[in-house]
Amino acid sequence: MPTSAPPANRFERRRAATRQALIRAARQILAETGDTSVSIQAIADRADVGFGSFYNHFESKAALFDEAVIDALDEYGRAIDERLAGVDDPAERVAFGVRLSAAMADTHPEIMRVLRHRGLGHIHSERGLSPRALGDLETGKASGRFTVSDSAIALSALGGSLLALLDLRLHQPRRDSEEAARSMAELMLRMLGVPADEARDIAHRPLPAHG
Repeated sequence: MPTSAPPANRFERRRAATRQALIRAARQILAETGDTSVSIQAIADRADVGFGSFYNHFESKAALFDEAVIDALDEYGRAIDERLAGVDDPAERVAFGVRLSAAMADTHPEIMRVLRHRGLGHIHSERGLSPRALGDLETGKASGRFTVSDSAIALSALGGSLLALLDLRLHQPRRDSEEAARSMAELMLRMLGVPADEARDIAHRPLPAHG
């Protein structure tokens, strides 16, 4: 018996490509304007697929835009995972995560603009950076590294602050974004209970190299 599924046939590949084209179009719209009132025809035109194809994949525009946000969150999470592989200290993971996210405004602008427009409703999502950050908070709390009593509330503060930092980065492109990110990382560590001197040291450490 084969241990893996057979390759998708041509129809399945074409269907998957159409679905992904619609998701890409929705991500572009969210990144550019955040306007979800755009017509289905406009979405289909941007995706270069037929209008009738839309309902073969999504029951509504809301479902498509939700999937587009999830798609962006998953890509975001994978990018952070790649850079934080091998980093075990939860304080470093939080600080580096803040700084890497800020840097992604330049390296992954579409993702970060999607999050800027729709991220507030996904701070506690099971996708993207949120579950990873919550795991780091729980690890830090259990080890005594962090002194927070409620990791979910700490995640709300961390996520909201990160979205505010992204908004600042996108509105004030001339600001020293790396310095702003280091300052935010230091503040977040101090909020979590890391001593001030150590928080500053961690926030200014070199970021992990690309894998």
